[in-house]
Amino acid sequence: MFGTNSRGVNAYAKVGLETGVSAASPHKLIVMLYDGALAAIATAGVQMGAGNIQEKGKAISKAIQIIDNGLRASLDKEVGGEIAANLDALYEYMSSRLLHANLNNDQQALDEVRGLLADLRDTWNQIGGTVAPTTNPQPAAFASM
Repeated sequence: MFGTNSRGVNAYAKVGLETGVSAASPHKLIVMLYDGALAAIATAGVQMGAGNIQEKGKAISKAIQIIDNGLRASLDKEVGGEIAANLDALYEYMSSRLLHANLNNDQQALDEVRGLLADLRDTWNQIGGTVAPTTNPQPAAFASM
């Protein structure tokens, strides 16, 4: 009786995401980046298993973009010092491993990056729960957010 309008559904989802982003704290934005990268890696794993090369590539590219243009770009290396430098190197490593996974259909490389991102996300959530509401909710490494 009622057809599904995928454009309408996608537009609704986009508005929901944009509303969530505009209302999110800097801490929550980092969590959203981690979640987005983890979701893209999960999609890449499914597509890799299904032999869908094009969709696998799109998903891995999305994860790399989130890591490079979101997580790495939000680091403030001057304020964050050694922590920011270490995170920058780790994000660079993750992007490299994702590229390797894409070129070689390497599920283990996807799993490795997924594990690293999940650990960082969990740590980030623990940090967020320990910051007093009157202080800046982000460590110095992410001061530019």
